Amino acid sequence: MTLVLREDDGAVARLTMNAPERLNALSDAMLAALQAEFDRLKEDRAIRAVILAGSGKAFCAGHDLKEMTQGRQAPDGGAAYFADLFSRCARLMQTIPTLPQPVIAEVHGIATAAGCQLVASCDLAVAAEDARFGVNGVNIGLFCSTPMVALSRNVPRKQAFEMLVTGDFIEAPRARELGLVNRVVPGAVLREETAALAGKIAGKLATAVRIGKRAFYEQLEMPLAQAYAYTGEVMVENMLDRDTAEGIAAFLEKRRPEWRQ
Repeated sequence: MTLVLREDDGAVARLTMNAPERLNALSDAMLAALQAEFDRLKEDRAIRAVILAGSGKAFCAGHDLKEMTQGRQAPDGGAAYFADLFSRCARLMQTIPTLPQPVIAEVHGIATAAGCQLVASCDLAVAAEDARFGVNGVNIGLFCSTPMVALSRNVPRKQAFEMLVTGDFIEAPRARELGLVNRVVPGAVLREETAALAGKIAGKLATAVRIGKRAFYEQLEMPLAQAYAYTGEVMVENMLDRDTAEGIAAFLEKRRPEWRQ
């Protein structure tokens, strides 16, 4: 069975995690399949936006606990296996913001633990009204320390910590209030609404979006003065692009731009 399905619609790529019987858990094989697809997309200049979805009843239930239990059977108690597992997961989560294309999580059902981390790692998220989000590891004695990294960069500190120490779910409207998702829509139109957002992004100048996404994440880690200096350089780079000049001319002449890419 193909664990990650890819469908391209024009400049939009749709990736669907395809292990519905395991609620699309991030097994070793699923992590590898997602990493391979994102690595391919990183080099694909024909794709300008990416949607990440899950098949079946849920978006993603986090790490595969059955595999993790098997990993504990190693002579070292699983230390080497777990270190490698969390390293591979961290690599995947860090790959998403480095993609030139914006990545939109399309969330239905549940997004728990590393599944919630996956949502938080995406650039944007659209959720069905009945979607639920949680970092629930504490309920089984495993604090969601790696999911915490992405969550705490999306959600205000005290609300993130409450989710982590209680293991409680939050509903989609609350997730939107906290900034974990951008939009909440009826489940019947989830795919349509996510595709519309992706299509709008894909219609922009690819160079500008690529430059802007890179700068967005890099400036967040800088002190204020350094961020302004850096983004000033980015604006110069963007302004010197031939297609940007065409976009400005088209705006002034009240016509559609004729971009090369």
